[in-house]
Amino acid sequence: MEDTAPASPHTNGNPSPQSSRSSAKKLLIWVVVLVIAAGLFWWVTHSKSSSSAQQSRLIGGPSAVTVATARRDSIGVYQEAIGTVTPVYTSSIVSQVTGMVTAVHYKEGQLVKKGEDLIDIDARSFEATLAQAQGTLEKDKQTLAQAEMDLERYRAAWARNAISRQTLDDQEKLVAQDRGTVQADQGAVNYDKVQVGYCKIRAPFAGRVGLRLIDPGNVVSANGTSALAVVTQEQPITVIFTIAEDSIGTVTEEFRKQKSLTVEAYDRTALKKIATGKLLTLDNQIDTTTGTVKLRAQFDNKDGALFPNQFVNARLLVKTLDNVVLVPTSSIQHNGQVAFVYVIQNGQAVVRNVKTGPSEAGLTVVEGVENGEVIANSSFEKLAPNAKVNVVDPNAQQGASQAVNPQSGAKSGSSK
Repeated sequence: MEDTAPASPHTNGNPSPQSSRSSAKKLLIWVVVLVIAAGLFWWVTHSKSSSSAQQSRLIGGPSAVTVATARRDSIGVYQEAIGTVTPVYTSSIVSQVTGMVTAVHYKEGQLVKKGEDLIDIDARSFEATLAQAQGTLEKDKQTLAQAEMDLERYRAAWARNAISRQTLDDQEKLVAQDRGTVQADQGAVNYDKVQVGYCKIRAPFAGRVGLRLIDPGNVVSANGTSALAVVTQEQPITVIFTIAEDSIGTVTEEFRKQKSLTVEAYDRTALKKIATGKLLTLDNQIDTTTGTVKLRAQFDNKDGALFPNQFVNARLLVKTLDNVVLVPTSSIQHNGQVAFVYVIQNGQAVVRNVKTGPSEAGLTVVEGVENGEVIANSSFEKLAPNAKVNVVDPNAQQGASQAVNPQSGAKSGSSK
């Protein structure tokens, strides 16, 4: 009788659960690998296609750009600062005597000439004091004249030995005393004349009077703190502004050469030029708290455009650079510290590194571009080295846009 081994439960002809799980894992791993490979293949092919499309757009297809021409011309180098309009003379007039105001001759905002009457103060008491001093002076003058006449007689008598030397000496000293009295009387008269003169207040210089500060009938005090009138000189007038101490050397050098530098005053928005004047002087010391120095410029101000204490934007023309190459500031691009422009040559944009200088009115001085060369002035995001370009006339483009939408032009014209 044969012995048969008991059948194993894993050898009954059916796959075991462990082997099934292992096969499923391997299948899942292969599926994931295939999915990742397909994704990588799609990404690589898509990147190549998009890069090729972009390269084709940048280099193969021409980009529409507007251009500008580099030109050789002159440009000014300016120092700009905020300034304050400051009158050359400002006088707050106060009374030098005590009395009642009898008349106010000026009108508010009136332009007055030097020496023109402004205010009258009652001068009767001062005139009476002056008359008394003049009477005392006249009396003492006659006393002096009598003493001098007696002195001449004494000298003649002394020559004949008719009087003693002591009598002559006494008379001489008496004459000297009378002369001193007359001189003191004359000083009193002069003082009283000054007091009478203070009763009529006149304009110390030509200028404009402010608002009326006193009325007839008011009593004013000598050396009071309240102003009776304020006069400011407006023609000419000055502007005080500051520049950085680092610019002092250049400004002073050009000021010595030219003897006078042009200063322009603009309004608060720095868009409208108000007046043009000349630099008068620089301050004698630097403000250590701000590191700046003050400058004063003078303006004729014949039209009265500059007003005292007005804030303006001052532009000091330090020097003028002649025969330099200028390009629009908007055409200059930057790559870190390097500045460059796209020069249009044979229908392509060629990168040209440049060295920039001063800028003014949308133009910049450059080195590295020749006079007459054409450079790109728009569509920089579409440009690359040696990219093909199609030059567009901005005026023609604007006219075409108006032709497409004529109603916009009509609307803008009617809104004026």
